[in-house]
Amino acid sequence: MLGYLSLIALSTWKLMFTPLAGLALGFSFWEIVFSCIIGAYISASVFFFGSNYFMKRAIRKRADKMAWAEENGKPYNAKKKFTKLNRRIIRVKQRLGNYFVFWALPLFLSIPIGAIVTAKFFKHQRIAFPMILFFLTVDCFIITYLTFLLKGIVI
Repeated sequence: MLGYLSLIALSTWKLMFTPLAGLALGFSFWEIVFSCIIGAYISASVFFFGSNYFMKRAIRKRADKMAWAEENGKPYNAKKKFTKLNRRIIRVKQRLGNYFVFWALPLFLSIPIGAIVTAKFFKHQRIAFPMILFFLTVDCFIITYLTFLLKGIVI
C-alpha cells in the first residue's frame, strides 16, 4: 500500500519518471499505469482549478514585497507582466496549436506548473481541462510502456 501511495505522490509532481520508480518497486504494468493516472489527475485537478488562488497569491506576494521595499527606501524591480515565457507560450500556441500546449506543458514543466500555466492562458476554453486529462492518460501509458520496453532491452 505504501508503494502505491509513493507512486501516486511522485506522479503528482513529475509524471515522466514515476514508471521507473514503479518498476524498481516491482509493480506490474497496470499497477504503475493506474497509480500514475490517479496522481496525475489529482494534481491536474487541484492546480488547474486552483490556479486563480495561486496567481492571486503571487500578485499579493509581489505587492507585499513592493510595499516593504518602499517602506525601507530600497529599490524594487517589478517584473514585467508580459515575460519571455509568456511570449514563448503564445508563439508555441500559434505555431503548433492548443493541443500541443495541453500535452507539452504538464508533461515537460511538471503537472502543477503546467496546469497553472495552461489554466492562465486557456481556462476560458471548455476543452482545456478534459484535453489535459486525456493527454496525461496517454502519457501514462506511453511512458510506462517505454519503461517496460527498456527494461527488456537493458536486462
